[in-house]
Amino acid sequence: MKTTYLDAILLIERLHRRFLDVIKAELDRLKIEDINNVQTLILYNISSEQLTIGELTNRGYYLGSNVSYNIKKLVENDYIKQEKSPHDKRSTRVRLSDKGLAICTKIDELYKKHSEALTSAQVTQNDLTVTNETLRKLERFWTACINRMPG
Repeated sequence: MKTTYLDAILLIERLHRRFLDVIKAELDRLKIEDINNVQTLILYNISSEQLTIGELTNRGYYLGSNVSYNIKKLVENDYIKQEKSPHDKRSTRVRLSDKGLAICTKIDELYKKHSEALTSAQVTQNDLTVTNETLRKLERFWTACINRMPG
């Protein structure tokens, strides 16, 4: 079990890096040079919502400092609009600009194309459902491990 468990951990890490490479390749194909793959995923996670940095961090499981840096860059490159919350001046809310929404549309098209092409790669919807269930179990296990650690 230990060897299989370690293989799964390494595969998850490798798949995440490979997926970032896929996003980078799509940005290169589209000749988009003012945004990186991680920033693209942040945009996609925001989508049509208006979120605080904290909400984005919690939802996307990003490290807080990386989110703040990437949000700053996305604001500078006009992918995101940043506004003070009307209710709490200490809180900042972010939403996508038209430029950010355009990137989300392109990435959504990529996801659609990939989901349609998965059958030719012999990956079924059931395969993905079982994989997702297993990954959620692993996530719950790791969360429980963290919560049991002495502080």
